[in-house]
Amino acid sequence: MKFDKRKIAQLAAGSNESIDGFPGLRIAVTKTKRTWFYRYRVDKALKQVKLGEWPAMDYAAAISAWKTARTARENGIDAAAEKKAKRQPAKAEVSAPVVYSVRKLCTDYLGKLERTRTPLSLAAVTAMFRRSIEPIANREPHTITRAEANDLIEGLADRPAIAAKLKANLGAAWENAINSGRLPDTTPNHWRAVFRGHGALRSTGHVRGGEKTTERRVLDDAEVASIFAWLPNTTDLLSDVLTLALFTGARSGEIVQIEGKEVRREGDGVLWLTMKKSKTKNRNRPSATDLRVPLIGRAAAIVERLKLARGEGYLFPSVRRAGHIAQNSVGEELAKRMKYHARRINDGLTVSGWALHDCRRTARTMLAKLGCPHEIGEAILSHVLAGVAGAYNRHSYDEERVQWLTALSDKWESLAAGSVGADR
Repeated sequence: MKFDKRKIAQLAAGSNESIDGFPGLRIAVTKTKRTWFYRYRVDKALKQVKLGEWPAMDYAAAISAWKTARTARENGIDAAAEKKAKRQPAKAEVSAPVVYSVRKLCTDYLGKLERTRTPLSLAAVTAMFRRSIEPIANREPHTITRAEANDLIEGLADRPAIAAKLKANLGAAWENAINSGRLPDTTPNHWRAVFRGHGALRSTGHVRGGEKTTERRVLDDAEVASIFAWLPNTTDLLSDVLTLALFTGARSGEIVQIEGKEVRREGDGVLWLTMKKSKTKNRNRPSATDLRVPLIGRAAAIVERLKLARGEGYLFPSVRRAGHIAQNSVGEELAKRMKYHARRINDGLTVSGWALHDCRRTARTMLAKLGCPHEIGEAILSHVLAGVAGAYNRHSYDEERVQWLTALSDKWESLAAGSVGADR
C-alpha cells in the first residue's frame, strides 16, 4: 500500500501491510499500537526487526531506519539474530533458580556475628572461612555428607585449635540457617557430630628446630626469674604487656585494649582499671560484670607511665591503623624471641617454648600456691563461676583482689630480686 496517514489510522487490528517502494518495510497493527518492521530472509527463513512505533516514528524516520537496516543486511548483518542474542542472557538470568550455597550460608552467619563479635574476631572468622570452605563453597548445604565434613576438619588435624574453631563456627552457621528458615529443619548439621568426645582433635605440641613446644605451660620460679632478668633487654611493648599479664593475670587481649580513661585512683588509694564488659571476652555472658583489676607494684607504674604519655586514649595504640595494637602482634613479637624461630630476634631470652597466655596461666597457678581461695582467684582472672555460684554470688571481691594481687606482686619481686642477684 501507498503510505497515507488516514489509511494507517483506519487499519484494523491484525493488519500487516507492506509499504510501496520500500521492499521489506511493513506496518503491523494491534489493538493498542502500530509498529514499523523491516522484513527480510536469511537462508530462506523469514525474519523481521522492529524499527519503531507510529506516529512517534513518522514516515520519513521510518524510511531512514529502513535504509539503515537494509544496508546492514546487505553487509551480512542479521539484526534480528543479534537482538535475540542480546535478550537471551537476560532471560536466562531471570529464569535461573537462585541456589542457596554454603558460601551464602556462611555470609549470612558472618552478618549475624557483626552484632556480637569485635572487628578483630569477625575478621578472624571471615579469613578462616575464606581459607577453608572453598572445596564446598558452591554446594548446597543439604548435599554435604558427614564424610565430607569429617574430611574437611581432619584436613586441619595438624592444627587442632584451628580445626576446633572451624568446626564450631560451621556448626553455628548451619544452625543459624536452620533457625532462620533458610534451610529445612531436617537438614543434617554434621559439623556438630564429627570429632566429638574421644574422637576430638587434640594438640600434641609442635616440633620446631628439633624442639617440641607446647601451647599450655606454667612457668616455674626459675623461668619467671630469668624472664624478669631479660625484660630490660627487649622492647618496651613486650616488657610492658608481659609484666601486666604476670602481675594482674589479665588476658592479653584485654591488656592491649586498656584506655587511659579507664584507669583511676579510687578512695582506697589503689589505682584501678575498670573496663566495660562489652570490651572483654565475657561480653556475651549474662552473669559477667565489668572487668575490675587493681594495679599493684610494677603494673601500676607501667600504666601510670603510659597514661602520662598517651592520655585518655589507648595505652597500646596501633601504629598502622586506628585503635589499639592487635593481641596477635604482641604474641608474634614474643614468638620471634624463641630459639627455634626461623627469623629469631636474639635479645637474650633463654626461656623457650612458651606463649603470651602462659603468663596468665602462671599467675593463676602462683595465686593458688600462695593460698588464694578458688573463688577469689577466679574473680581476679575474670572467670565466670559456673552453675548456681555464678548465678547467685555477686560479691565483687575488690578488697580480696587487692590483697592477693599484692601478695602476687611481692612474690614476683622476690623472684626478680633473686634473678638480679644470680646474674651478678
